[in-house]
Amino acid sequence: MDPDRPGLLVVGASEVVTMAGGLRRGATQGDVDLVSGEDPIVAIWDGAIAAVGPLPEVQRRLAADGHDVASFAFLDAHGGTVTPGLIDPHTHLLFAGSREGEIALRQRGASYLEILGAGGGILSTVAATRAAGEEDLLAHGRRWLAEMLRRGVTTIEAKSGYGLDLPTELRLLRVADALGREGPIEILPTFLGLHAVPPEFSAEPDGTDRFVDAVTEQMLPAVAATGHARFSDVFCEQGVFSAAQSRRFLLAGAALGLAPRLHADELAPSGGAELAAEIGALSADHLAVPSSEGIDTLSRAADGPRPVVAVLLPATTLFLMADHHAPARTLVERGIPVAIGTDFNPGTSPTPNLPLVLSLAVLTLGLSPDEALAAATINAAHALGLGETHGSLEPGKTADLVVWDVPDRRQLPYWFGADLVRAVVKRGRVAWTSEASDRGGPERSPA
Repeated sequence: MDPDRPGLLVVGASEVVTMAGGLRRGATQGDVDLVSGEDPIVAIWDGAIAAVGPLPEVQRRLAADGHDVASFAFLDAHGGTVTPGLIDPHTHLLFAGSREGEIALRQRGASYLEILGAGGGILSTVAATRAAGEEDLLAHGRRWLAEMLRRGVTTIEAKSGYGLDLPTELRLLRVADALGREGPIEILPTFLGLHAVPPEFSAEPDGTDRFVDAVTEQMLPAVAATGHARFSDVFCEQGVFSAAQSRRFLLAGAALGLAPRLHADELAPSGGAELAAEIGALSADHLAVPSSEGIDTLSRAADGPRPVVAVLLPATTLFLMADHHAPARTLVERGIPVAIGTDFNPGTSPTPNLPLVLSLAVLTLGLSPDEALAAATINAAHALGLGETHGSLEPGKTADLVVWDVPDRRQLPYWFGADLVRAVVKRGRVAWTSEASDRGGPERSPA
């Protein structure tokens, strides 16, 4: 779009899903807030939402703000559905190598922790990532970000954690920050300092404690000093890092300005959900097998001033060939806000496709289509501390949206695995269009 013309009108939609109204939880998890009927319009000015509603209402709002509708460029939705841009609140974007051999191991009955204990899993990716140069990581990131963009994703969280030493962790965070500045996808980097115990520590009897000491006392301050990371994270899991070790690391990170998030209760009840509520973490992620006490603590936190968002990752459960799924319906019924993410990573969820995860959230977790869409937009924004600026189409918020090639938002999970994105707008600019709908970009409005 011409930088001298900062206005954009999205016209011709069958419906506009605004997600206005803030964090969804409990009975409101499936509230989407729709503008439909004749001429629903999204008006954007200077990268922010200016107005949403029927054409006459939008015209009045723009006139009151001193804008002439005829001076806007426009994007024709051609009868499609418009939603906020999708937000992926849990990815491991940057790594080297692949782990397709683990599929056969799992088919033969090997567990996640058995593969890790034998030097595979995360540790095999660590070895490959330590050997990868910055240009290799940049190229890798650009490849998968392009996949995410064409699936309607406009913002992601990106974890480090495949270095487990200071030079590689700093390199991963530096590359994530650079890719975010490059755009168009917005990236919020996370320091996943405690992901696994690296080989140089694991051979010692007290290796895990020594590694926690090194990460907390040496790596955390160095990471925080760069300003690249927004969050800290830990794999709080039986056989990996305990709740006590996780608490120490996350509180130290919070003291340095890194908001806590954590992998919790993926393989067994680990106290992760309880810890997330105790320390006021932004999110507790995975929650495939939380304890009843963990659900109780998250439910109580949801009634307080700092709800913890439950970020569920159904593609991971599927790819691990597990016989259980996160208790999404219980979480919703207990008033806990639910978000979803891909968990994009080379070992347990090698998919960058958030719309596919939207379908899995419906098919395997029991969320309704509207609950799942809220989980991938406004609630995902809150899981990243962005709820006031992202995740919904409301005046003043960041103008991130998707035009989908379906007339009804409930068809998004229905067309399982289909390419449905017609156009993606990031910060008010058209960032991607499908070949079928690309008519040369935004045009001058005839209004």
